[in-house]
Amino acid sequence: MSDFPTTARVVIIGGGAVGASSLYHLAKAGWTDCVLLEKNELTAGSTWHAAGNIPTFSNSWSIMNLQRYSTELYRRLADEVDYPMNYHVTGSIRLAHTKERMQEFERAASMGRYQGMAIEILDPAETQNRYPFLETHDILGALYDPYDGDIDPAQLTQALAKGARDLGAQIHRFTPATGVRRENGEWVVETEKGEIRCEVVVNAAGYYAQRVGEWFKPYGGRTVPMMVMSHQYLLSEEIPEIVAWSKENGRKLPLLRDVDVSYYLRQEKNGFNLGPYERNCKAHWVTPDDPMPDDFSFQLYPDDLDRLEHYIEDAMERVPLLGTAGVSRVINGPIPYAPDGLPLLGPMPGVSNAFEACVFTFGIAQAGGAGKILAEWITQGHTEWDMWSVDPRRYTDYTDEDYCIQKGMEVYGHEYAMHFPWHEWPAGRDKKLSPVDAKVRELGGQMGAYNGWERANWFAKDGDDTSEEATHTWGRTGPWESRIREECEAVRDGVGVLDLPGFSRFNLSGDGAAEWLQGRIAGGLPKVGRMNLSYFPDARGRILTEMSLMRHGEDFFTLITAAAAQWHDRDILLKDLPEGLTLTDHTTEYSTLIVTGPKSRELFARLSDADLTLPWLSHQPAEVAGQNAALARVSFAGELGWEIHAANAVMPAIYDAVLAAGAKPFGMFALNSLRIEKGYRAWKGDLSTDYSLLEGGLDRFVKLDKPQDFPGKVALQNEKQQGVKKRFVTLTVEAGDTDAPYMTTIWADGEIVGETTSGAWGYRINKSVALGMLRADLATPGTTVEVEIYGERFRATVQEDQPLWDPANERIRA
Repeated sequence: MSDFPTTARVVIIGGGAVGASSLYHLAKAGWTDCVLLEKNELTAGSTWHAAGNIPTFSNSWSIMNLQRYSTELYRRLADEVDYPMNYHVTGSIRLAHTKERMQEFERAASMGRYQGMAIEILDPAETQNRYPFLETHDILGALYDPYDGDIDPAQLTQALAKGARDLGAQIHRFTPATGVRRENGEWVVETEKGEIRCEVVVNAAGYYAQRVGEWFKPYGGRTVPMMVMSHQYLLSEEIPEIVAWSKENGRKLPLLRDVDVSYYLRQEKNGFNLGPYERNCKAHWVTPDDPMPDDFSFQLYPDDLDRLEHYIEDAMERVPLLGTAGVSRVINGPIPYAPDGLPLLGPMPGVSNAFEACVFTFGIAQAGGAGKILAEWITQGHTEWDMWSVDPRRYTDYTDEDYCIQKGMEVYGHEYAMHFPWHEWPAGRDKKLSPVDAKVRELGGQMGAYNGWERANWFAKDGDDTSEEATHTWGRTGPWESRIREECEAVRDGVGVLDLPGFSRFNLSGDGAAEWLQGRIAGGLPKVGRMNLSYFPDARGRILTEMSLMRHGEDFFTLITAAAAQWHDRDILLKDLPEGLTLTDHTTEYSTLIVTGPKSRELFARLSDADLTLPWLSHQPAEVAGQNAALARVSFAGELGWEIHAANAVMPAIYDAVLAAGAKPFGMFALNSLRIEKGYRAWKGDLSTDYSLLEGGLDRFVKLDKPQDFPGKVALQNEKQQGVKKRFVTLTVEAGDTDAPYMTTIWADGEIVGETTSGAWGYRINKSVALGMLRADLATPGTTVEVEIYGERFRATVQEDQPLWDPANERIRA
């Protein structure tokens, strides 16, 4: 074809609303030389849906941003691109049957208010006023979202496509990509109509994204972590009462979600659309007798109504009007799922100039925001909001097929589940085990998964309730509470040991390594034999990541970072790595023990040949229990202590010896309490690209006078001159039975003035503590504010810019 392009800046493989939105936002950003390749006719990926539900609410801050932006875009899109659309802003009602669900709704309303949304909490009578056909006798209340609604997926996709074309971008229908290759620093996208050379390529292939992802394996890629679920919904016949209500009120009924039962019920024309997310769900294309077809466009699965019987019966009891009409159609189609149910949106792990915008379970709801985020990644190298919860690099090498299937089915069957702070989901576990995993469990370890690694959250004793049901609470109180207190007190008064597998660790070496690092971090480098915390800013001076740097020689470093950051930080370190420097990943070869408490020196004196007089933030090779190890004098718990880093093979002998010497095992819940009392930040909670280093209170880690340029240096200089608008603070909270969760609102004089980034009970100071960001003029010690916790506001006091526990760090330096 003569009009088929041979070059482009960006090629998007796959269409649907997400692909069209991505093309549209790229074109709006001035990148008009972009191409979308659609396998078939350009339609929404979920065109088999009668309409797409458009919620704004989500338990994920990132997803709420995506969905909020999408609704804002869709309300103006028809006029913006001159393309009519059927977009019905109906509002939605989510029903609550339990106190815990009402608490979740209060938190959602708080998150919504932070973003300027008018989310309301309704009592049963108010709920029935909004939805007169509803039975409310057994519900406690509801959450009302006025911006929720539904939209025609095909019209939305065509509107976005028209907008992109009008700006100069190209869409080529019936042009499936057949492969990619890398040549001379460019991508070559292969199709049956010819090849396109481009700077950037995007995998937006929907439920075929895993197949497309295989093409990138020769260039550093991996198998895309996903699977495909079967989702069924029913369309009823016309119901006269709905015809009459809609005519009288001039609108459709609100979209109804009974989240505790697990279904949505939406007015579809003059009938109902009932869509359950059933526990006895079904995965497709996961067994040899059910292979994925080469083309499933405009096709459906056979009906399987037996799975839905319970949900249909419940919905008819909830809205008896549903039972007055017959079923006009049953639709059963594919929906892709990542292991946590959130999309893959951002840089493709390990692959240069490649991105993913795929595995959208709710693509219509999120497409508008997804296009904005992808365009920002490509054109600017960063995004307006921190989007870690959808970043493809949040998954690493543990996401095999079994894991993806187990987790996808678990997420689908619990689509509306509450995510309690003490609860661990059971599917897809034991993918990465510590060298001492069996011993930890023998001691009572109750395990949690951290980037696939199993770690003990707390240690149970005989008689403790360790059931999954016991963790279904937002409250602090539970069988774990007394054990966490005991573990914290053991660290405070004696010595504790925490098995901590999975630290991401990289060795960096080669002539010029030190100078190169100086150009990546905001602060300085440690001396040989010492270690320090270093922060990598982005171009805006925002907090990209935090690493511990251990310096072994002039140009030889070990960089240690969070378990979840492994592939994220690997990409940061490999980006623009000069020739002559070597970066190697040793994450899976070594493990770590934290041994900490005032008696830790006595323990090491009996077990080790180390020089225990070396100061805080020193490291040294040593023998521990007769085994080769490295000791780093540092403790995230805020007590005298050392980290033991050793090869997996020798760690069991070291762990046994540490236990025999009197150390009490403690878990991640205790560590969280201990670190919050010290004001230590956690990555992607307190430390994220939503905040600059100066806003984050990390001034002492920023050296603006060093000769090396580093990303964000100019932005930080400007910010320092102008002053920050918000500031990191530690708050003590006069809390009730719950502590402040991530991203809950802070109030003063009836206004929202900040947000919490983490919170916990401090067992050494016996107070509830929250870390957060506060308007700068209020970030003065002694200022009182209110922290909203599940709908209640509690008095909180801004503390001095120092740890609450051992403010002079005398215990650490002893």
